[in-house]
Amino acid sequence: MEKRGLSLFLFTSVAKSSKEWLRRHVTDPYVRQARKQGYRSRAAFKLLELDKKESILKPGQTVIDLGAAPGGWSQVAAEKVKPGRVIAIDLLEIAPISGVTVVKGDIRRVSIDAHADVVLSDLSPNLSGIPNVDQARWLELAAAAAELCRKVLKPDGVFVVKAFHGEAFDDLLERLKAVFKKVKVVKPAASRGESAETYVVARSLRAG
Repeated sequence: MEKRGLSLFLFTSVAKSSKEWLRRHVTDPYVRQARKQGYRSRAAFKLLELDKKESILKPGQTVIDLGAAPGGWSQVAAEKVKPGRVIAIDLLEIAPISGVTVVKGDIRRVSIDAHADVVLSDLSPNLSGIPNVDQARWLELAAAAAELCRKVLKPDGVFVVKAFHGEAFDDLLERLKAVFKKVKVVKPAASRGESAETYVVARSLRAG
């Protein structure tokens, strides 16, 4: 295929994918419900479902939300742990949220002066479209979040991390089992059925 033809093909493919995503987004019941209830993203319902199933968030807790932008998970956490504390961390700007302390920075470099009952990580890498590259990037972020738990999570705390089924999935589970005593995979209904996305709930840090 000539370069001009290839460029046109790629442009057409991207445009088609964008239209499909927009159509799905507009008709998504969770998107409409998020707007109705004042949540910043449909992702809020993923955390609400996870919490309902796993009893993660309780009043008075300290929660650290990694990759928090635009703030949907932080909103839910702030509601659930009131009068507790929520610290939201992201490289992106996050508009102020009542009951939430916003920290702008890289989770691998920020200094956190807190002992958390819960660490939430809805982190996703910038996707390249190359499966093995994206899996490696995602695993790096998930591992960094797990490493942060060693420093800030209370011994009986809970870690919730986004995961993607693929070649790095088993690797992540093994890493988490080396750090936590209990590891459980949970896929909330708000995660689209066709998506490889799921979540792992890990509890109780191992000594050392």
